[in-house]
Amino acid sequence: MRISIKISVILWAVVLLAGTGYILARLVAFVGLFFQHAGIQLRQADALEAYNQDGHGLLGGEGKRVQHIPKIVHQVFHNWKEPGNDSLPGDWEGVRGGCVERNPGWEFKLWTERTSREFIEREYPWFLRTYDGYRYKVQRVDAVRYFLLYHHGGIYMDLDNGCKTDLTPLLYYPFWITDGSRGALSNNILASKPRHPFWNLVTMSLMEYDWNYFFPYITISFASGQWFETAVWEKYHSLLPKPGADSEMEHRGYRLIMDDRPEADEWIFFTQERGGTWVNWDNKMFLAIGEHLFLLFASLVGLAAVVFWGGSRCLRRYNRAGYTRLKNRNVVGSSV
Repeated sequence: MRISIKISVILWAVVLLAGTGYILARLVAFVGLFFQHAGIQLRQADALEAYNQDGHGLLGGEGKRVQHIPKIVHQVFHNWKEPGNDSLPGDWEGVRGGCVERNPGWEFKLWTERTSREFIEREYPWFLRTYDGYRYKVQRVDAVRYFLLYHHGGIYMDLDNGCKTDLTPLLYYPFWITDGSRGALSNNILASKPRHPFWNLVTMSLMEYDWNYFFPYITISFASGQWFETAVWEKYHSLLPKPGADSEMEHRGYRLIMDDRPEADEWIFFTQERGGTWVNWDNKMFLAIGEHLFLLFASLVGLAAVVFWGGSRCLRRYNRAGYTRLKNRNVVGSSV
């Protein structure tokens, strides 16, 4: 009986250690989403300078660089308060109108709840069940933008982002996403040429990440939002060959820097307007956690270390234990 107890304890210790190691590895990978990112950093000022130096702008030339991204702006408006009413709120209509005015000759597409679903049903019917089954409505807004960029190409913009100037200088990169320089990458403004393999990987990964993580903020962020996008971004770049001297072999994406802190570079192309349409009860809690992410990570690592130490100690204790085999004894009764 004693030996069977020892085996049981050893098995539980191994399971505990293996489980702790797995959780720790997953935790490290998750926390990695909020620090240094792959890809090529692109400052807005550098994008404008490269455009002007190539013979554009005031020079009126065509330039030698290749325009990869078509002159299309996609925006998505799903009216959750008044379903069927596709009229934009006045402030968003004004912001959008400013973009149209500053980008003459561009095609502006506004995707409503109905046209978004029709697009998915017509072009990607294999995804319709997942699209309809999302727990939170904003996840459909997240998902459809990825399919639109893969299918049509162009620039995707949230409706709470406006345009300061002409966006043409940003069309000379195969694909880019936005980087706020704090934590995960952003999915509020994105751009790509049609059929880029990165967006293919993104759209094909949505079903794999479609889990309910109990907290609305985590479910939205990691199943379809910016955490999800960041995870796929890192995976995509991990699959690429190392960049060489030949620019034709460059497949990395660009991270357009959009840091809104006062000391950061001024935004040249975009503005930030009223947003917050998908705020849930746990948003403030996780935003506060994000401000102290390193402390949280250190605490979790410390807890995992304590569990690992306790399991190791328990395992060593039972490995050192000795056992004595009991001899059979005949017990003879006596009478008085």
